[in-house]
Amino acid sequence: MRNLILDASSFRRSAIATLAAAAMAAAPAAHSAALSNDARTAIPRDVQQIIMVDYRAMQNSPAALSLKDRIMPPELKRLEQALVSSGLKVESDTDALAFTSFRAPSPDGKGGQVERIVGIAQGQFRTRDILANLTKSKAKFDKRRNNNIYPMGASGFEVSFVNPTTMVFGDRDAIYAALDARDGFAPSFLTNSDMVNEMAQVETHAIWSLLDPKGTQAMMKSVLGDAAQLTDYDTVRNRIGDSHYTMDFSNGVRFAMTVDLSDSFTAATASTLMKGVAMLRKQQGSSMEKSAIDETTISSSGGKLSVDYSSSDSEFASLLTSPLFQSVVK
Repeated sequence: MRNLILDASSFRRSAIATLAAAAMAAAPAAHSAALSNDARTAIPRDVQQIIMVDYRAMQNSPAALSLKDRIMPPELKRLEQALVSSGLKVESDTDALAFTSFRAPSPDGKGGQVERIVGIAQGQFRTRDILANLTKSKAKFDKRRNNNIYPMGASGFEVSFVNPTTMVFGDRDAIYAALDARDGFAPSFLTNSDMVNEMAQVETHAIWSLLDPKGTQAMMKSVLGDAAQLTDYDTVRNRIGDSHYTMDFSNGVRFAMTVDLSDSFTAATASTLMKGVAMLRKQQGSSMEKSAIDETTISSSGGKLSVDYSSSDSEFASLLTSPLFQSVVK
């Protein structure tokens, strides 16, 4: 893996890992993880993927944390661990945690782009105590206009407080890009109308993730496997738009994915391809995996492809250890 520059497949794996791990928490009470307006303005416009999780639900389940630790890609694992080990009281103060992958101008100045990620934490942070401790330790800080950027221990990552309830963290270039967007020196996520509209459909859910067309193409290619080599997939590939995942667990576990396509015919073609893949995996799977596929509904309507899966908590926990699930998150 390449430091904090992610490709779409790496970020897709992290989305599935985080969603799956969060399902293991299965808290009876309903939660929702919505990005505040300050957090949204701190996300650069050219988003490839956003993953948003209810951090309290994650912390309440040792099983969920163990699973996430095994599956989460190294880039996100390092970034989250830097937050935990930086001396900030993450476990008690953090309500929600987001990871955002975005495209930024290449530092070589040749007009290309690189992918970076920035973490966003929301909660009730004791900023006065935190800043006092940083001052006492004589930690050297950087400035971006009126924003102070502090080191996160020896991790090599840094953190900046947007306000007492929102912090951004990551490598310095990622934080610079986030602060530039937040301060109006670069376009922010709020100017990306397609993704903002997509977010409106998912932000009331406990766990959610958004992907732009490029990220969705990579995800679809990975899910379809060999079927992505078929002529029918060529019809679909260049007509893929944004997509989103959601997960809820107030009554068992429900995972839902929606992919925007250009028209009804393309959505129906994508649905047919995915049903073919499901039938093939069903033939090759164990009885548990066959049951999981039977509980998955694949359909299309009005230019949208939908995939829905629901089960009990115990059934889903068993599925997470299956070869089928492991093949999806590789």
